[in-house]
Amino acid sequence: MPKIVFLGAGSTVFAKNLLGDILSFPELAESTIALHDIDPGRLETTRVVGERIANSLDVHPIIETHLDRRAALEGADYAIGMFQVAGYDPGTITDFEVPKQFGLRQTIADTLGIGGIMRGLRTIPVYLEMCREMEALCPDVFLLNYVNPMAMVTWAINRAAKIRTVGLCHSVQGTAEQIAGVIGVPIEEINYLCAGINHMAFYLRFERDGEDLYPLLQQVIAEGRVPDWNRVRFEMFKRLGYFVTESSEHFAEYTPWFIKRDRPDLVEKFNIPLDEYIRRCKVQIAGWEMTRESVENPEVPVDQEALTRHLKEAGANDFEVNFIGKMMAGFDAVEASHEYGSHIIHAMETGVPKVVYGNVMNDGLIDNLPTECCVEVPCLVDKNGLQPTRIGGLPPHLAALMQTNINVQALTVEAALTQKREHIYHAAMLDPHIAAELDLEQIWDLVDAMIEAHKGWLPDYH
Repeated sequence: MPKIVFLGAGSTVFAKNLLGDILSFPELAESTIALHDIDPGRLETTRVVGERIANSLDVHPIIETHLDRRAALEGADYAIGMFQVAGYDPGTITDFEVPKQFGLRQTIADTLGIGGIMRGLRTIPVYLEMCREMEALCPDVFLLNYVNPMAMVTWAINRAAKIRTVGLCHSVQGTAEQIAGVIGVPIEEINYLCAGINHMAFYLRFERDGEDLYPLLQQVIAEGRVPDWNRVRFEMFKRLGYFVTESSEHFAEYTPWFIKRDRPDLVEKFNIPLDEYIRRCKVQIAGWEMTRESVENPEVPVDQEALTRHLKEAGANDFEVNFIGKMMAGFDAVEASHEYGSHIIHAMETGVPKVVYGNVMNDGLIDNLPTECCVEVPCLVDKNGLQPTRIGGLPPHLAALMQTNINVQALTVEAALTQKREHIYHAAMLDPHIAAELDLEQIWDLVDAMIEAHKGWLPDYH
């Protein structure tokens, strides 16, 4: 049985989903699960959750906890990265609040924009330190990276480390399920081909039995049935002819067209939730505060009425109230998630093939994107490892749009690896959203302010 390390295991809910997925495979049910986090309290909570899941499945893994990362990594076969450097406070709060002083508003701020740039600069040095430890302690490990900004982090690891890795996200399969629901076609009947970069990949084919299903999506627009939460993506579908993977709130900040301080009407028209990630974090924290005792001790029931009230006060919507309430009430229940991690491990261990969407370097995969960038494509996984699919050329307008994001990714990675401050300025200067809002002097001042606010979380830039 393999040894699987969770780096950032204090992300208890996400860890719970992955643990349930992994331990549901009989071939993985007695794996050694090494949980690592820097927060001993959250680490212990995840250990308890892992034991509850194992008991509910009647399986017998070895579950270890480690505050010492090196001890966790010793002899590992797989490592799963799921951490956030600087966390919600001060990391996320800083990424939102400092830009507001310059009139720059964001929705998620974890992939692109000044928030994505700074998160990348905080994360890459820590991840490379982990990779150096892996090279010494488990050089044959396979690293499954769930950490954002996905493309930047995966790109940096491939450039500066010798560890085999793939970046994983649920946007491809998650969006496919969403639009299947919108057009009323069961996802099991749909075949699709998707490619691009993380959070900006497009469905090149979306069909059932050879029939193109895009006309059904066009019909949704014609009939005025576009969901309020998905207006940005449907607008882009109308303009580009292809549907993008990442959510409307994400995509709005990857382009110059939707969030403009002198056009508040656009924010209203496209229902763009500014400060959305801050709101979600507050809701998640509120839910955790009310339910942690029940998670750690199944004999303590969740007070659903108090939980609902607390979540509403934190700004939760009805979907979040129902989802969190159901999840916390049934923490022993194991339902398969749509994350790819467990399937990759299972396929590599057993040889049973699986196709997943992974973020890998563009080694001859997409002709009209740079060879050194990180792309998201379908990959076959079996005992031979991860084998990406060659796509060829993308529609030229899609490749051109992706290039605007790749520019920012490339310069952020360069900044992280060389510690040259000039690359941070240039990454911000070329970011589509920042450039649409700020002039060059403001951009330089914003970068200086962000570097100052992140003291202690960044290396020295010269």
